[in-house]
Amino acid sequence: MILYSHPFSGNGWKVRLFLSLIGQACEIRAVDMSGGENRSPGFLALNPRGQVPVLVLPEGVLWDSQAILVYLADRYAPDWAGHDGFQRAAVAQWLSFAAKEVATGLQALRLHRLMGRPLDVPAATATAEASLAVLEGWLATRDWLVGDVPTLADVAVYPYVSLAGEAGAGEAGLSLDATPAIRRWIGRIEALPGYRPLAG
Repeated sequence: MILYSHPFSGNGWKVRLFLSLIGQACEIRAVDMSGGENRSPGFLALNPRGQVPVLVLPEGVLWDSQAILVYLADRYAPDWAGHDGFQRAAVAQWLSFAAKEVATGLQALRLHRLMGRPLDVPAATATAEASLAVLEGWLATRDWLVGDVPTLADVAVYPYVSLAGEAGAGEAGLSLDATPAIRRWIGRIEALPGYRPLAG
């Protein structure tokens, strides 16, 4: 099992974080994004989107972080995907939230600030703020996104949310000062055995 990632990719981080949380070994290969390795014929043969993460398995190749999380949980840690049909559906709901609202808001703002990616900043900021409001309201009365224990939902949503509040203004240009429930949730995730930071 080989994971192609980048040390500062939030989507790569969620996969590396999950592997660490479940104690699963995996060969990790860094992709030189600034040097264009992700646009090379060899890499595009693995992922035609030219993005990380990519997980190479004996069965084939997976190249979406949410899909990779689902595979890893199914293969190595099924409890992380939910304990019954309802919980599994609820986890899928938050994976969709990570892939849509978080990606088009917090993730897009981070890429714009760090890499100069073109962006409708007001629209992305509105999406990010709405996403944080949803999370704050949801977490105000519970410790985890689904059920009473951490799941893939938390792993999928956490990276870009935590990066939004890093160093005050944060990499995405937003503050988590007014979101105490989110900050407590971030603390719970970072206290989990096996937690690893972005560049760790």
